[in-house]
Amino acid sequence: MVAEWTLTDDGRLKRVDGRVLRSSRTRDKVVGALLSLLNEGKLRPTAREIAERGHVSLRSVFQHFEDLESLYAALAEMQAAQVDELTGAIPAEGALGNRIQGFVKQRTRILEAITPVRRAAILREPFSAVLARRLRWAHDMAREEVERTFAPELSVASTEERDDLLWALDAASNWAAWDTLRRIDGLSIEDSKRVMLRTMRALLREVSA
Repeated sequence: MVAEWTLTDDGRLKRVDGRVLRSSRTRDKVVGALLSLLNEGKLRPTAREIAERGHVSLRSVFQHFEDLESLYAALAEMQAAQVDELTGAIPAEGALGNRIQGFVKQRTRILEAITPVRRAAILREPFSAVLARRLRWAHDMAREEVERTFAPELSVASTEERDDLLWALDAASNWAAWDTLRRIDGLSIEDSKRVMLRTMRALLREVSA
């Protein structure tokens, strides 16, 4: 058996089957190639284009992914890991102004990073149960982040006001709003960030007064 060594998360060397390791690397190349093409604005790359970008054979693409749905599911996992690296907890006990600014800074960085894949995923969502579930999960996680960050302000509102405020904050800071500002309105990243910041401040001003 051909074997190689790899480094584990805790810094130890682990002996693995070389064939398994090479298969994993090829799989990562295919997913990385798809991500690279999407980041360039090519929302419907062909399998041949993915193979050429990843420097793998066309056969390898189909060996590792039986269909486009499984490939995009793997892509969603890769992007989720990248988003985790961009995400840090914002303490809910801090001053409201600082929390709003920290939230908007982090949220806009994430939204800009996920935009190419999100646009491609939306095109395929009606035909893919996997992507539909993933997009719903991502949206729910983003709303829960809003709820955690602004828990003090939400807690002092009545039940009806709390729900309205939460949905309003979510609507102001989700990807659809960001895409409207960036793609449809043609605003720059900084201008779009400023609009989100102004909206979040306005929504929270009354409840924090």
